[in-house]
Amino acid sequence: MELNKAVLDCMQALRRRLREELNLDIRLSQPDVVEAMLLACLRSNDQDTRNLGIRLAELSDFHGASKPATSAPSRGTIAEIPVAVNEPPREGSVRMYRGQRVYA
Repeated sequence: MELNKAVLDCMQALRRRLREELNLDIRLSQPDVVEAMLLACLRSNDQDTRNLGIRLAELSDFHGASKPATSAPSRGTIAEIPVAVNEPPREGSVRMYRGQRVYA
């Protein structure tokens, strides 16, 4: 992925919004910074934050996010990633991996 001014500006704006809204501290030096930001955007309730996530997906190498709304969405688009909302606790051990619950 090429980091140009548009991508960096979008990432910085998104980082500020995610820090204020979700109390997430995502650093731009992380190796998976784009993925972490896009996943955090899915948890956001603010449409402006989600729009910034869509813009970041379009500017980065994440394919399928910039397709027109008239075509059927392809696999891998930001809108198709499922989000677990208020998932009930399960029996067994629980670990956290990249901010997600992993049940063993």
